[in-house]
Amino acid sequence: MGGDVSTAGERAYDVIRAGILSGQFQPGARLKEEELTELCEVSRTPVREALRRLAIEGLVSVTPNAGAQVNIITPAELEEIYVLRAMLESHAAGRAALNMTPDAIARLKVLADEMERIVLGPPEVINRDFTPANSEFHKIILDAAMSPRLSAMASLVVELPLILRTLSRYSADDRHRSMAHHRELIEAFSAKDGAWAAAVMKSHIHAAFQALVRGDPSRWG
Repeated sequence: MGGDVSTAGERAYDVIRAGILSGQFQPGARLKEEELTELCEVSRTPVREALRRLAIEGLVSVTPNAGAQVNIITPAELEEIYVLRAMLESHAAGRAALNMTPDAIARLKVLADEMERIVLGPPEVINRDFTPANSEFHKIILDAAMSPRLSAMASLVVELPLILRTLSRYSADDRHRSMAHHRELIEAFSAKDGAWAAAVMKSHIHAAFQALVRGDPSRWG
């Protein structure tokens, strides 16, 4: 296990982060350095570097002398995350509408088709396949906003809810609404209407939060 530490750190970061978002590492799970070094095929230093980055992003908690674990998101934290997402992603969508290329719009349509197919499947298929497609959909929008600062801020709150596998808790109506929002966003981008895109994205995020609340009422007093 040698080579450039920076490159090894990137590899460790990508592997551990993917494991968290895919559900391989569940909320509250301990992330043991010795196991991660084998999984990532790197030494301990890159693993520690990766864990520090993931802690900054809020996916991991690192406690001195106790190690790292996947974050457990409280109801209050989750509500705040969705408030921030609505603010940041609606602003990003408004900016993106002015910059979205035909190729990017075409890719959004492909992803919308894919997500509509996935949500018809069983929970294990949704949990496995929906997150990558949905993440790419939102990333295309953030990239089209052409604001590195906005992308950096949004990345801290966009993916945190994904570790909860939220879509599998949606009702059929909630899923239909979410997929319809994707289609309307694409229409707004095609029309280069920033106000329309921002409004739809804000509705999309708020509806997602309400769907989560309804899907797991035990978490909400």
